Order: sequence, then structure tokens, then C-alpha cells
Amino acid sequence: MNVAVCFNQVPDTLRKGEAGDRISEAGAETEAYAVRKALRAIGHKAELTPLGSDISKFIKELHALEPEVIFNLCEGFWGDSRKEMHIAALFDLLGYPYTGSPPLSLGLTQDKVRTKDVLVRHGLPTPRFVLVKTGEQFPRISDLIFPLFVKPRFEDASLGITFESIVENEPELKKRIRYIHDTYRQGALVEEFIDGREINAAVLGNTSSETLPLSEIRFSQGLARPIVSYAGKWLEESTEFSNTEPVCPAPLNVQEEFRLRDVALRAYKLLECRDYARVDIRLRDGVPYILEVNANPDISPTAGLARSALAAELSYPKLIDRILNMALKRKESGHAKP
Repeated sequence: MNVAVCFNQVPDTLRKGEAGDRISEAGAETEAYAVRKALRAIGHKAELTPLGSDISKFIKELHALEPEVIFNLCEGFWGDSRKEMHIAALFDLLGYPYTGSPPLSLGLTQDKVRTKDVLVRHGLPTPRFVLVKTGEQFPRISDLIFPLFVKPRFEDASLGITFESIVENEPELKKRIRYIHDTYRQGALVEEFIDGREINAAVLGNTSSETLPLSEIRFSQGLARPIVSYAGKWLEESTEFSNTEPVCPAPLNVQEEFRLRDVALRAYKLLECRDYARVDIRLRDGVPYILEVNANPDISPTAGLARSALAAELSYPKLIDRILNMALKRKESGHAKP
């Protein structure tokens, strides 16, 4: 099978955010090398196809390669994560079958506020929240209870998340909102902080979907805040990283596990995710509060989804092969390049 492993490159200087954010932004290339290695190990002809600043060049390279399927690892376009959905739409227009979620699902899950709107409307638990748009000076938070968690509306990979993201009063809240507005140039999501266990639920499948073994993120008592900060996720030399430990499978009782799996699957289907996704949840007093739904999450060998797959006795090459086969089934159904 001829497979194009597509990933997005990033400019040397990002147009928004912190300079250190480039570490996570450039992670797609590392992920692509791992996926190519796995595909070749199971007998496929796999080639890397990087997406840089020139869309025309990217399209020409795809046409020259003539892939039978695309393994889509594009998380944005030239430093703009909000254009992730556009790349999937491009593959649709070109007629290539590809792995992962379709454009609408990618765009919806990229927007944390719209995701939470949908979850609330359909009765799925998520922390109470407000959106503070750029230019708004006085957030309307009368119904929310401190401490509050302030996040960029459209970013993932813990971008913009530090211990200062948890605020205890209005002066801290306004300062953090200004930081999000000025640094990330987007609205700020303000939600109630759920002080509970952090659980990641990896989901695989389409018509028949399943949750893999649930994973828990444990935080050392020495951390200032029990959250997955950017440093805790990406900076291996940091105190946050060394004090943030994944445990898979997570020790849960029968009722907790049932509720967690149920809300993860319902969110996955509701947002029309495809092939694979990860649902991040906080469990407090038996209630699983959905924090985010990550369509096309990181699937590098050390990432959470691969960790859950391994706990299910699904090796990394087998995980990649399973995801690829789901895209191939769509091709066989007639949604392929003629």
C-alpha cells in the first residue's frame, strides 16, 4: 500500500503565543517519522509529505507520489492551528482518502467553547464556563465559583496553560484574560476548576467504537497546581514534567469506569469524531466532567493514546495499522480518488 504520511511544518517564528510553543508545534514531524516507521514495519510503502508554507508545492508532491491513502498528521497550516480543518477539506477536494476526523469535526473540537455548547445541550457534564472575547474588558462571571481555569479558546497541546492559568480572584482573572488576548490573540475560555482526578479516555472506531483502557494523570504533591501545564507536557527537564505521571490502566471502581467510558463514547459520537480521538475528563465525586474532546490527537509512541493501546495489548504498529485500515474501508465504500 502506497501511503503519504502528511504533517505540518512550522515557521521559525510563530505569529502568536510564546516562543517555547514551537516545541509542541514541531512535534508533528517527530510523530510522522514514528508513523512512517510503523507503516514500513507492517509492509506498506510510506513516504513523508511535509506541508510547508506553499500549498501548491504540497499538492504537486501529493500528485507525484500518487498515494492510495493519506495518513493525516497535519495539525494546522504554517503555525495556524485553526486551519487544521482546512487541510482535511483539501484532501476531500483532491479526492484522497485519509485517516482521522473530517473537517467539521476537527473545526468543532478545535473550538473549546462550541464543543462545550454542544456537550451542555446534549446533557453531557462539563465545567460551567463563560467566553471572554478579545476586546471585552469585564468578564461576566457572577454564576461561576472560584478558583477558575483560564484557557485559550482554540489551542490544544496545553498551549497557554501554566500554573497561573488557575485564578483565585478577579484581579488574577483579569490579568490572565489579558495574557490570553495579547499573547494568543483569541478569546479566553473561563471555566470552573474541577479539583478531581484527571482521566484520559482514548476511543477507536466508527460504526462500532470502543474505549481503550483508561489512563490517569497523577500529580505530585509538590506541584503548585494539579494540572497538565505546557511544561508538564513538553519540557522534560522541568519540575512539572517529572511530577506529572501517567498511570494506565487507571485504578477505578466499576461504576466510575462505566460512567467515564459512557460519556467518552457519547462525546465521540456526538462530535462525529472518526477513527480515533481522546476525551479528557476530570472525575469529581463520581461525576465525569468533560474538559476537551481531541479529534486527531497525538499518536506518537509515547503519547497517551498509544499508551492506552499498549495496555490493551495493541502494539504501536498494530495501532497504526488499525487506524489506516479504517481509512481504507472508506476508500472501498466509494469515497476515494477515482
